[in-house]
Amino acid sequence: MNTATSTFVVRWINFLTMLLAVSVIGFGVWMSTHHDSCRKSLTLPVIGLGAIILVISIIGFLGALKNNSILLWIYLILLCLILVGILVFTVFAFIVTNSGSGHQVSGLRYKEYQLQDCSSWFLKELNNTHNWERLKSCLVKSDDCNNLAGEYKTLKQYKSARLTPVEAGCCRPPSECGYPAVNASYYDLSFRPISSNKDCKLYKNSRGVKCYNCDSCKAGVAQYMKIEWRAVAIFNVFLFVVLSTIYFVGCCARRNAAKSPEKV
Repeated sequence: MNTATSTFVVRWINFLTMLLAVSVIGFGVWMSTHHDSCRKSLTLPVIGLGAIILVISIIGFLGALKNNSILLWIYLILLCLILVGILVFTVFAFIVTNSGSGHQVSGLRYKEYQLQDCSSWFLKELNNTHNWERLKSCLVKSDDCNNLAGEYKTLKQYKSARLTPVEAGCCRPPSECGYPAVNASYYDLSFRPISSNKDCKLYKNSRGVKCYNCDSCKAGVAQYMKIEWRAVAIFNVFLFVVLSTIYFVGCCARRNAAKSPEKV
């Protein structure tokens, strides 16, 4: 690849990523003004990601614009570190999301999940009191459990519903408890549970309690996180290929810049 082509490609790729970075930072700032503490917890990572992308893009853009081999060296080193980071995270994500496929219950159109089926990393994170209290407060504020009664107006509709892992684990007691459902958000707890599962005693019909303290809720959240992480991991594979191509073009631009006089 000749000098003109490689520097042109690097310039325009980094110009576009600068615009993307500004958009990411703007989104992070918008999140910081949101009153939902759950979204606020993502503010710093989002703004940090945008800032890193912006700095690397500026270095790459200036290096290609001025045909400066030193700037292009810095750009390539930073890009290489990002590639390594993406690769490590992707491998880690596939490993921790590889366990716990859920258990099918007769008569239900969704699966129930158990905490002991999760990877040791998820167990450690979800059993951490601070982590779980923060996640639990987000679940309560989302009010998803209490919205089920409005979504499924009859008991027949509720029993034939396809609940999400979080709804199945946090909004209802485990099926093994044997509590009969009165409607989508209320169970008859006057029946003696037929299982020794501690979640049976932890479940309450109160909108602020439900099964948020249950292991089944933690398992449901873990399954939701695994689905999200697996999607991110798959996207990272695509991103790794794209960035590797950009890295190759950047190497050509750096090599050509070393042979050409630097622009002032």
